[in-house]
Amino acid sequence: MGPVTRAEKQVGLFTAVYVLGFTLWFFAIGNFEFVIYVATMLILIGLVATSLRMVDYPPKLLWALSLWGLLHMAGGGVPLNGSVLYTLQLIPIVSEGEMTLLKYDQIVHFYGFGVTAWLLWHIMTHTFPVLKGTKTAFALPAFGAMGLGSVNEIIEFTAVLLVPDTNVGGYVNTALDLVFNASGALCAMVLVTRLNRVKPTD
Repeated sequence: MGPVTRAEKQVGLFTAVYVLGFTLWFFAIGNFEFVIYVATMLILIGLVATSLRMVDYPPKLLWALSLWGLLHMAGGGVPLNGSVLYTLQLIPIVSEGEMTLLKYDQIVHFYGFGVTAWLLWHIMTHTFPVLKGTKTAFALPAFGAMGLGSVNEIIEFTAVLLVPDTNVGGYVNTALDLVFNASGALCAMVLVTRLNRVKPTD
């Protein structure tokens, strides 16, 4: 593995500081649901770190991933009105139990799996440059991000089974999460396509 760049060190330090801080906080308040998420995040951080030189992630993508992690940690760790930040309704579009829009949680899902689609697009086009600008490079990252979003819901389901009194929610919440995951992934791929001045043609 080649030398770590200054930008990579900065992102790594920033990420390490907030992960450590929130991990200590979760243990202090007994939020063992999010300890599971911390473990998952550490695995993902390890995967990105070990592949830095193989795919040369741009600093903007690394910062976007780190910001997603911070938003996620804050969502489960910042107390708010007897619950946590994840439950906060940012814009009162619909307020009917679990069918509540628009919540902090939904924004994080939209953003996070948009970044995931961008990550998958970068890996694909870096590894197979011939695919850049094709429909394949547009569709597969979007569908891949949706699939990883489903994995995230499985992790949430695991947390429900292992930890009592989670803030995960029920069926409607899960369905909304999947909708926002898919929306974020598709919007990201439209944006990536336009910013790279190519059209998904073949």
